[in-house]
Amino acid sequence: MLSRITQRQLEYFVASGEAGSISAASERIHVSSPSISAAITHMEAELGVQLFIRHHAQGVSLTAVGRQVLQEAKLILEQMSNLYTIASESLNTVRGPLRIGCLHSLAPMITPELVFGFGRAFPGVRITQVEGDHEQLLEKLRSAEIDIALTYDLATSDDIDFQPLAKLPPYVMVGDYHPLANLPAVTMQDLETHPMVLLDIPWSREYFLGLFIQAGTTPNIVMRSSNLETVRAMVGNGIGYTIANARPKGNVSQDGKRLSRIRLAGSLHPLQLGYATATNAQLSRVMAAFTERCRMFVSDQYIPGMAAPSFFDPHAVRATASVE
Repeated sequence: MLSRITQRQLEYFVASGEAGSISAASERIHVSSPSISAAITHMEAELGVQLFIRHHAQGVSLTAVGRQVLQEAKLILEQMSNLYTIASESLNTVRGPLRIGCLHSLAPMITPELVFGFGRAFPGVRITQVEGDHEQLLEKLRSAEIDIALTYDLATSDDIDFQPLAKLPPYVMVGDYHPLANLPAVTMQDLETHPMVLLDIPWSREYFLGLFIQAGTTPNIVMRSSNLETVRAMVGNGIGYTIANARPKGNVSQDGKRLSRIRLAGSLHPLQLGYATATNAQLSRVMAAFTERCRMFVSDQYIPGMAAPSFFDPHAVRATASVE
């Protein structure tokens, strides 16, 4: 019977059962709601039972038999993953699923080359990518929703293992007509009277504000946004400056305004870009291959999708870049 139910359909069913709604499952696994609904309908027809009770505008709930099927489906998926691992080790190949999380402000820069390049190098690997803020990624690691997260060393704990790959010192980003735009470098004290636009996402926010606390000064925050492109647009339109760590190659906001980067003087704590895994997670062959690619492709000398690291030379003059 299971030969007529695919692995992907099982994954869609499990995601819906755990999320409590098809729309929530769609957001979690990045698959359209109609595709998930069709998979569930197919499973119900094949098994001859009702798996979910549909509630209008309130999601779905598992029937009694649906709860039993959910547990079995999760075991089947785990066993299928183990089969890939066994086959990979036997054939000395890299095959199987890999669930990668990435900080959403980093994803447009580093994932095209690092993640999808890995998929092209190992076509037997089926990659799922999830984006979120740092706190969300750590929670997904703890709940085994993802295998690995590309993020910063913003907050660590005993149940999370973080491996640093590259240092990203903070810098100031301004629009072309900002009063500080022509300076080669500024201090945290220089920024105190100028309006600031804050990238307001968990832990990144605390890191940026901590720079001011360390310098004994206070930021003049006039605007906040959790959306990176919104922050860039505000800066480009002269609303204020922002502080960032990542250095995208692009130097214009989405509405076409030019952005400039200024070095921040002083001994300021850089962020470490790296990858995080659950401490108790077993390192499969797929995971080992991906972490090796991370170590090979990300360093202080080169980061996929970002401007040349030489821009961070402490003696360098003003250079263009974009916000974190």
